[in-house]
Order: sequence, then structure tokens, then C-alpha cells
Amino acid sequence: MGAVVLGSDGRVLLVRRAHDPYGGKWDVPGGFLEEGEAPLDGLRRELREETGLEVEPGRFVDALLDRYGDGEDAATTLNMYWEATVAGGEAEAGDDAAEVRWFPRDELPPDGEIGFPNVRQLLREWASVPARAREAS
Repeated sequence: MGAVVLGSDGRVLLVRRAHDPYGGKWDVPGGFLEEGEAPLDGLRRELREETGLEVEPGRFVDALLDRYGDGEDAATTLNMYWEATVAGGEAEAGDDAAEVRWFPRDELPPDGEIGFPNVRQLLREWASVPARAREAS
């Protein structure tokens, strides 16, 4: 589960991964569900653990397949993404995150600085849709 976390000024929160795969690269905050955990509960838990933020999930954005790493034996993952707004807390790097940073939608890191291919796709597609069009959907 992952989220495109939107600040009140329209910027998006990204985390710099502290560990492999893709350690040192940017990612959207999120992580794996625990056994029997509901998707939105897992999303809220993962964002609290990684960023210190309480979030309110909003619009479902996409479900994308990827691999957890770039090795031949890397497991396939199903990645589900929502937009989310901050409901409380202060953004700070938590477990699995080396850094958190707010980015304007037109100043997202280049693809080479974003870890997972599905996150590159997610952010490109998300940034290409005007905010007004997303709000209308």
C-alpha cells in the first residue's frame, strides 16, 4: 500500500529509502500489509511508521505490478495507491526512511532518482493530470 500524500499547498511527500532495494532513492511512503490487515488500515499504519503522519486516504489512484528489487528472483508485488491528506503529526523520517521531503508537482525527482519502476510510472501519470481534473473524478 502506498500514498501520494498531498500537503495543503499541493506539494507531494516523498521518502528517501534507507534500505535496499533501491536504498537512497525516492519513493512514495507505504509498505507491505500484515497478515489479515485491511488495505487502508495498512496504509495508515505504514505512513505513520515511515513519516510520523496521520493521514486520511482519499481517491484511489492505481494498482500496478512491479518487482521487489531488480534481481531475477525478485518477487512480484501488487502495489495499490491512494491520494491522502495529512490529518495530524509532523513529517519526519521514520522506519525504512532516511529522509522525507515535500516536492512541488512540477519539480518531482527525475526517474533516475526514483527507486521502483511502478512508482516512476505512478508519479509521472499523477503529475500529468491537472489537480482540478483529479478532484472532479
